[in-house]
Amino acid sequence: MFTVYVLYSPSFNQIYIGYTSDLPNRFLSHNELATKGHTIKYRPWVIAYTEEFAVKLDAIKRESQLKTASGRKYVWEVIHKKLDSSDG
Repeated sequence: MFTVYVLYSPSFNQIYIGYTSDLPNRFLSHNELATKGHTIKYRPWVIAYTEEFAVKLDAIKRESQLKTASGRKYVWEVIHKKLDSSDG
């Protein structure tokens, strides 16, 4: 299985979109283990959204879609809905 995921940094109001075959370890890498790269600047991250795929190519395609302007708009809508529902 392959997971397309969106990380959200509440501290910096940033998102990161990626895919992996091992979400728990990838998440740990983004939040603690990595020593270089884009995501270390915006720690801590939370997992805001995921989608599962059986085929790697499908996951890559979906990741690419989410990285477009309309995909990012969709991701932000999902995040804002989650934030709004947690306010009450």
